[in-house]
Amino acid sequence: MISIEDVTVAYGGFVLLDKINFHVSEFDKIGLVGKNGAGKSTILKMICGLQNPTSGRIDKPRDLTVGYLPQIMEHHRGRTVLEEAMTAFANTAEIEREIASVTKELETRTDYESDDYAALIDRLTSLNDRLEMSHSEPPEVQARRTLLGLGFLDDELGRLTETFSQGWNMRIELAKILLRQPDVLLLDEPTNHLDIESIEWLEDYLKARRCALLLVSHDRRFLDTVTTRTVEVMLGHIHDYKVPYTQYLELRAERIQQQVAAYENQQRMIQKTEEFINTFRYKPTKSNQVQSRIKALEKLDRIEIDETDNARLTVKFPPAPRSGDVVYKATDLTVGYPQKVVFRHADIEIKRGEKVALIGRNGEGKTTLMRVINGELDPISGESRLGHNVQIGYYAQNQEDILDKNETVFSTLDRIAVGDIRSKLRDLLAQFLFRGEDIDKRVSVLSGGERARLGMAKLMLQSYNLLALDEPTNHMDIKSKEILKQALKAYDGTLLVVSHDRDFLDGLVDKMYEFRDGQVKEHLGTVSDFLAKRKLETLQELERKLAPAPTAAARKEEEQKKNAFEERKQVNKMDRKKKNRISYLECEIAKQEERMKQIEAILAAPTEKDDIMDLTREYLECKRDLDAKTEEWGTLID
Repeated sequence: MISIEDVTVAYGGFVLLDKINFHVSEFDKIGLVGKNGAGKSTILKMICGLQNPTSGRIDKPRDLTVGYLPQIMEHHRGRTVLEEAMTAFANTAEIEREIASVTKELETRTDYESDDYAALIDRLTSLNDRLEMSHSEPPEVQARRTLLGLGFLDDELGRLTETFSQGWNMRIELAKILLRQPDVLLLDEPTNHLDIESIEWLEDYLKARRCALLLVSHDRRFLDTVTTRTVEVMLGHIHDYKVPYTQYLELRAERIQQQVAAYENQQRMIQKTEEFINTFRYKPTKSNQVQSRIKALEKLDRIEIDETDNARLTVKFPPAPRSGDVVYKATDLTVGYPQKVVFRHADIEIKRGEKVALIGRNGEGKTTLMRVINGELDPISGESRLGHNVQIGYYAQNQEDILDKNETVFSTLDRIAVGDIRSKLRDLLAQFLFRGEDIDKRVSVLSGGERARLGMAKLMLQSYNLLALDEPTNHMDIKSKEILKQALKAYDGTLLVVSHDRDFLDGLVDKMYEFRDGQVKEHLGTVSDFLAKRKLETLQELERKLAPAPTAAARKEEEQKKNAFEERKQVNKMDRKKKNRISYLECEIAKQEERMKQIEAILAAPTEKDDIMDLTREYLECKRDLDAKTEEWGTLID
C-alpha cells in the first residue's frame, strides 16, 4: 500500500535518514521506535506529504486517505467541542461528489474490457462502501461516543474549544481523525495528553480498527497492546521486526549477540589464515596453499556488527537532606479558581521517603494540587502545610513555556547555578546527552524530548528532599524514561509524581491519590492493582453517569430521529444501488449490441470457417438478453 524506497533525508552535511526501505501493508499496525531526534516524526511527515525526502521516493495509491496527528498542531476556535468534532464528517460530501463524478465517467466510456474501466468500477464500489460505513449510525452519535471515550464529559461537549487547554484540544483533533476513518493513521505521541482511562479506550479502538497504523509513542505498554510490528530508526538506518515492542527488544538483543559471535569467529579465522600466509609466504612448497588462502580472504564476505546508539542518560539525584516525618499534609482542602472549584474536602498525607502518584482524568486537579504544594496557588479553604525542612524541586508540565527560548542550553543552567556546581555544568549536561555543540543550541530549536531533559537537568543543581514532578516523561524516549525511573527508585527523598504512563509508574510508586469527580481518594498498592479494579468500576459508572434514564418525551423524540435517519439511510442506499444498476445495465446493453453487430457482419458474408448455426444461436441469445436488460433499464429510468 505504501512503499518507502531508498529514502534519504539530509540537512547540510548531516544525514538523518540514509537510504531507508520498508513497506506498509493494508492492515499493518507498526510502532516506529528510536531515540528523540532519530527521524521518526520525519517519516510520518513524508508519508502524509508535508515533507519531501532529499532523495528516494514514497509511493502510495492516489485515492489513499491519511489521518495525521502531529505532536504540535493548530487548534480551531469559535466552535463547541461537539461542533468541531462534527467537522470530521465534511468529507462525506466529498465522497458523494466523487461517486457522482465516477458514475458520470462510466456513462460516457465504452472501453468495457479495459483495465481502466475495471479500476473505475472498483473505485465506485469502494466509495459506496465507505459512504455506507460512515452512515452506519448518525454522525452525532459517533462523535459523542468518541469524545466521551477520549475523556470529555457529556456537559463539556457544548463548551467552546478555546476554553480548553492545549492537551484537551489535541483530543478534539484526535477525535476528528478517528471519525474520518482514514485508510492510514499516522499518530505522533497520541498519549502525551491522555489520562490512563482514555489511553485504554484508545487502545481498544485501535486494536479493533481495520486500517494501517504507524504509531510513534514512548509508552511501552501502549506499543505492546496496539502494534504487531516494530520498525526501529537508529543512526539513519531502520531495522524491521514483525513483533510488538517487548519482543522486538528480545529479538534485537539476540540478533546483536549472534552478530557479535559470528564476527568474533570470523576474526579468529581471518587471524589464523593471515598467520599461515605470513609464515609460509616465501616457501615454494606452500606457494599454492598460500595463494589459495589469499584469494579466499579477498573473496570473504566480512561480517559487520550493526551500529548501536549507546548514548544514554546517567541520572543520579543528589542525596536528599533529611525532612520531618510528614512531608506534606492537607486537611479538608478545597482548591480551584474564581470560575471553578476543582476539588473539595480532600485529606492528603505524604510521609518522608514515600513515592506517591497523582492519577486521574485531566482537569480534575492534579497539576492544581502541585501548584498549591509549590506555593503558586492558595487554597479556597482547608489547610495545606509542608512539613519541617521540606525543600521542593518542582518540574512543571509546560517546560516549553517555562524555559526561556532565547537562552542556550548552557546558559539556561549557568544563569541559575550557584557554588561549586557551576564548574561542573558541562559534565552535568553531558549526563543528559547535551555534548559538544549541543550545549550552544537555543532552547527554541530543541525537540520536546530535549526540553524535557534540560528541565530535568535543572533539578540536579540543588539537593531537594521532595521532588514534585508533573508529567516528567512526556516526549522522553523509552530508554530515557527507564533510566529516569531507576534513578527515582534509587532516590532517597520523597517523590510526588503526576503521570499517565502506566509502565513508568508500575514498580515506582505504591501509593496513589485518584482525582475524580471533584473528590480525591487514596489508593494503596500498585498501578496494575488499581487498573484491574478501575476497569470494572469504569464500565458501571459510565452506565450510570453518561446514560441517565431519559424521559418519555425524550425517548419518543430520539426514536423519531432514529426512524427518520433509518428511512433516509434506506432511501439513499436504494438510490445508490439504483444508479449503480443503471450504469451496469447500460454497459451490458452496449456490449450485447456491439456483439450483435459483429455477428450480423459475419452472417452477411460468411466464410467456410464460420459456423452459421452456432452464430445464429448466439445471435438469438444476445437478442433475448438484450431485450431483458433493456426492459429492466426502462423500468429503472421511469
